[in-house]
Amino acid sequence: MTTRVTVRLSHYTGGRMKARLLLPTRPYEAGNEDPSYFTVTSTCAVNGGAFQPCSWDSPYNVAALPEVDTRAGYDTILTYDIRVDAHSYAEYLGKVTATLEVTDEAGAVTDRGPVAFQFVEGTPEANLRTTVLARDKSGVLWQYESSGRFDKPLKARTRIGGGWNAYTAIVPVTFRTAAGQGDLMARDKDGVLWYYEGSGNTAAPFKPRVRVGGGWNQYTAFTGYGTGLLARDKAGKLWRYSFTGADDPRYVLEGRTDMGGGWNIYTAIAGQAQGYDPVARDKDGVLWAYDTRFPGFYPRVRVGGGWNAYNSLAWTGRLTSPNANLIARDTSGKLWAYDSVYRNSNLIPTSTRKQIGYGWDIYDTIL
Repeated sequence: MTTRVTVRLSHYTGGRMKARLLLPTRPYEAGNEDPSYFTVTSTCAVNGGAFQPCSWDSPYNVAALPEVDTRAGYDTILTYDIRVDAHSYAEYLGKVTATLEVTDEAGAVTDRGPVAFQFVEGTPEANLRTTVLARDKSGVLWQYESSGRFDKPLKARTRIGGGWNAYTAIVPVTFRTAAGQGDLMARDKDGVLWYYEGSGNTAAPFKPRVRVGGGWNQYTAFTGYGTGLLARDKAGKLWRYSFTGADDPRYVLEGRTDMGGGWNIYTAIAGQAQGYDPVARDKDGVLWAYDTRFPGFYPRVRVGGGWNAYNSLAWTGRLTSPNANLIARDTSGKLWAYDSVYRNSNLIPTSTRKQIGYGWDIYDTIL
């Protein structure tokens, strides 16, 4: 956003005039060593000239504005354009009343006055907003960006591409953002696992797939977990696969780790990509939360009953609350977002839900 400040010189001195913004010192916060205005980027121009850096990120809380030579035309009116680009975290600044001070060639102050800036919450940057993915019954994958607004959390859908009905399972394995970040793994009908790396391109958020390996039809359920995935085999044993960091997709997953048996009692398992708090719904519709204790879990915690009303469960990033949301689609196609809270170190859905969509029964997979 650009604000314009006009200075009518109280007296004309000639020569090169300088100006600066004197910014109030922010209160010191223990543990925060960042400069007072590190969340603000600014450029400035004078009398219609080119914009130049006039950084607010200064140890002395001073932003220097461009100089102007008043001998060229004997200007007695100076017009300063101050362009501010503020990161979402700048909301904490609130109202900032600075002082614009003009000095002549000799360094004497000719004019000064207040300039106020009000920082309010806007749309967060794309890398701070999550996405929801959904595959329709014809195999087209769609993306819903988070708006950053809790009252209306999802933007209109955009098409990613077709052919995704080749897969019997699709699993987010890293946190997705509206900036095109976040990776997927997908198992095809032959049991081959494929890796889709995030591209960083919002219009086409995934790079071309690469083959990880075969034999994955031995598993009946998949979900994201930490930096990797969980897989349940036909005997009900749960296995953890973590990323190795290898560039070669054949070695992107480390050897599996046994996380315990008895998981066939569940009809749905929802874990978090880059999170360690899976939830699982049993055949009676009771939802249970698990807290990780490597290499397994602490005893499960009961969340509540009635979850058989839903035919799809998935963790997402922040949609309707400051923490992650568990999204659930009911049998009529309505999509609901459940707030979550930390109980000890375990992220658990609460009973507070908000409807965030309808008509989602056109999809057979929601991520």
